[in-house]
Amino acid sequence: MYVVLFLVSLVVVGGTAFFAGVSYRKKVAEKSIGSAEKEAKRITDEALLVAEAKKNEIILKGQSEIQEQRDKLEKEILNRSKELQDREKNVRRKDEALDKKSDSLEKKQSELSKKELFVEERVKDLEIIKKKQIEKLEKVSAFTKDQAKKQLLEVIDGELVREKAIRIVECEKIISEESKKRAKKILSLAIQRCAVDSVSETTVSVVSLPNDEMKGRIIGREGRNIRAIETLTGVDLVIDDTPEAITLSCFDPIRREVAKIALENLISDGRIHPTKIEENIERAKKQLDDAIKEEGEKALIEANVAFLDPELIKLLGRLKYRTSYGQNVLIHSIEVAQLCGVIAAELHESSAIARRAGLLHDIGKALDHTVEGSHVDIGVDILKRYKESEDIIHAVKLHHGGTERSTVLSFIVQASDAISAARPGARKESVENYLKRLEDLEKIATSFTGVSKCFAVQAGREVRIMVEPDKVSDDEMVVLSRDICKKIEKELNYPGRVRVTLIRESRAVEYAR
Repeated sequence: MYVVLFLVSLVVVGGTAFFAGVSYRKKVAEKSIGSAEKEAKRITDEALLVAEAKKNEIILKGQSEIQEQRDKLEKEILNRSKELQDREKNVRRKDEALDKKSDSLEKKQSELSKKELFVEERVKDLEIIKKKQIEKLEKVSAFTKDQAKKQLLEVIDGELVREKAIRIVECEKIISEESKKRAKKILSLAIQRCAVDSVSETTVSVVSLPNDEMKGRIIGREGRNIRAIETLTGVDLVIDDTPEAITLSCFDPIRREVAKIALENLISDGRIHPTKIEENIERAKKQLDDAIKEEGEKALIEANVAFLDPELIKLLGRLKYRTSYGQNVLIHSIEVAQLCGVIAAELHESSAIARRAGLLHDIGKALDHTVEGSHVDIGVDILKRYKESEDIIHAVKLHHGGTERSTVLSFIVQASDAISAARPGARKESVENYLKRLEDLEKIATSFTGVSKCFAVQAGREVRIMVEPDKVSDDEMVVLSRDICKKIEKELNYPGRVRVTLIRESRAVEYAR
């Protein structure tokens, strides 16, 4: 019973406490809500005051800007009105000046009209006087006006014909003398300004050796190394008593240069045997191609000529290894280009075109060993192929003379070529004849079927010929050598005798993988 009462009392006390806490929290919440509403109202009132202040500030600022713009516009209007007034004053002054001028012009016009009337009257009087005088002259001379005019013209024509003939002869004489003086002056100036060293290529080159022991290694066992070099390059190796040197003998400078480069590479490498010799000769040919291109580019710079086709540059570089009567053709071409430039400048022609024509005038000599025809015809075909201008092609075509219509450029190139060739010591006839005989020997040998390569060696005393083994048999080699000898005897004149050596070699190459 007491327990129940205790529990009931506990429940009553707890409920009373709960309701008291709830009512307390409610009062606290109502107080916080009321304070928040007051704070919100305060913030709102402050914001309205700030907004009102900014509004007033913006309105004042706008009114001040409007006032400034208004003042500016009023000033500008005043300035414009002043300008307009000044212009009106100027226009009035000009109108007054024009009125004055028009008045003076009217006065002058009236004076001129009076003078014209007076002049017309005088002219009429003079015509009448002239007519009377002519009538008197006709009566005195018994000639009409037309008859007298005709006779007078006949007399004057006769005198003028004689006078013209005398004047023409005098002018031709003066022009001839002046042109000779002018030509001598131009040529002497060109020669003085283009002094180029004359270079004469020989038919031998010398390769230095580190020691005399290297000679034996170059010769090889039973001479196989030296035979391989001579066979592959077409160059004679002269190993004599000269210490630490080998002489390369060949009339073709390109073949001689290939042999020289290959031999120098072999000496520096130290490994000398037939396989290595073949590799170095192929490498030397590639090196020489690069050197030829470089020489062509140097020639362009030296002759002051603009861009050329890359193939023309290579052909130009080949001229370094070509001689004409002992004169290096590339140096001769550069000299002709420089002479053409100077002469063209003196004649007020294009120096650039003249230098280009002079540099290319002997371009055909780069291929005249391998292509049929004269170097002039070959050069013209080459320049047409690479789209050079008609003026340059015409000058190259006529640089040794011709019957076609010539241009100023063709005369310049022809004169420059003659100057370069005629200098003392520039050319040697005997060397050119010797080289021509060796070239003819090779041409005769290569004209036969089955010949793959041909080299004239031993200063023209031997022709070394490589034949194609699948076209020429061992038995046919005997007949072929006899036919070549007969053709050489028939077509060439030479001292002593020429040895014809045919070489037939078969190779089979395979690689083990």
